[in-house]
Amino acid sequence: MGTMAKLAKRALETESPVMVQIQQLLGGIKGAVSLGQGVVHWQPPEQALDKVKEIIWEPSTSCYGADEGLLELREALVRKLNQENKLYKSSVMVTAGANQAFVNLVLTLCDAGDSVVMFAPYYFNAYMAFQMTGITNILVGPGDPQTLQPDADWLEKVLSTNPVPKLVTVVNPGNPSGTYIPEPLLKRISDLCKSAGSWLVVDNTYEYFMYDGLKHSCIEGDHIVNIFSFSKAYGMMGWRVGYIAYPSDVEGLGLQLLKVQDNIPICASIISQRLALYSLEVGSEWVRDQVKDLVKHRSLLLEALSPLGKGAVKGGEGAIYLWAKLPEKHSNDFEVVRWLAQRHGVVLIPGSASGGPGYVRITFGGLKDAECEVAAGRLRKGLEELMRDGMVQ
Repeated sequence: MGTMAKLAKRALETESPVMVQIQQLLGGIKGAVSLGQGVVHWQPPEQALDKVKEIIWEPSTSCYGADEGLLELREALVRKLNQENKLYKSSVMVTAGANQAFVNLVLTLCDAGDSVVMFAPYYFNAYMAFQMTGITNILVGPGDPQTLQPDADWLEKVLSTNPVPKLVTVVNPGNPSGTYIPEPLLKRISDLCKSAGSWLVVDNTYEYFMYDGLKHSCIEGDHIVNIFSFSKAYGMMGWRVGYIAYPSDVEGLGLQLLKVQDNIPICASIISQRLALYSLEVGSEWVRDQVKDLVKHRSLLLEALSPLGKGAVKGGEGAIYLWAKLPEKHSNDFEVVRWLAQRHGVVLIPGSASGGPGYVRITFGGLKDAECEVAAGRLRKGLEELMRDGMVQ
């Protein structure tokens, strides 16, 4: 008998993806509606999809493209970064979604054993990316109790320790909270990283998802890398296109990113990149038109969450999420999520997956009007029952 071959410790010690657990939960419940997975309810622009139909038979669609992305798409993205994000010194790499962009960056910027910083509640896939690349010292900073914005005073202390954390990451506006990071705070976080010699990685997946007159902003510097995505803005979740805007002046960074890219996807799907290009041509006003309708969905769900009491719900200034505190006696968020799904047919995400035990994440992006009303009704009924009688089976 041979010795049993073993699985990698870094995989075993990486948390299980919460979305897989939620999909399994959904699979067993007939007619459940999901306020769980962070998706939008629209498809890409019709005229962009029509153009894609025409290129199915083009030989170039079935060939490899440049590792860093199609030239026309990268040129269009550089123009977009200039005009919309006020980023003037950034080069672009196109990736198979923002998650892959993040993994590329962790592999390029961090070594196993480095320490890194993120803020609770954090994006679960970013946490997993650190775990599976051998980074065991993940320092999780607090958010402001009222706004959930990253605590820059805490960051200042942590960045003055030895060894200095290699990388700090934030999502703006936030996943899982929908919290917006105002420009002065983003600038302060950037300045702290710069003086400590740490990288700052900002995930701007939800750049167009801003409400109540708030404005999204980006900043650049030789220590800053920005990540963007087509998934949510243009309803391209399944097409998998994101991109990295990295500082052009940092010698060798592009070359090192290419090594990683060539070993993971080689290049993002060609047909997906073409759809991204055609969607960009339709433009961001199209996206903003879709997004403004989400405000009524947010209101419906805020109303549905009202049984939890005043001050229980935070976030929602941007992105597609609300972040709600469960009552103390029902603080096992996984149990509450399972109960709401099985008894009331509505699915949320447990906050524990994002470093926020005792909370739940609610998305208001994934359902059309009628479905959202159904989900809100079920959620309200479930929470009223939870507050009144507990988890009745």
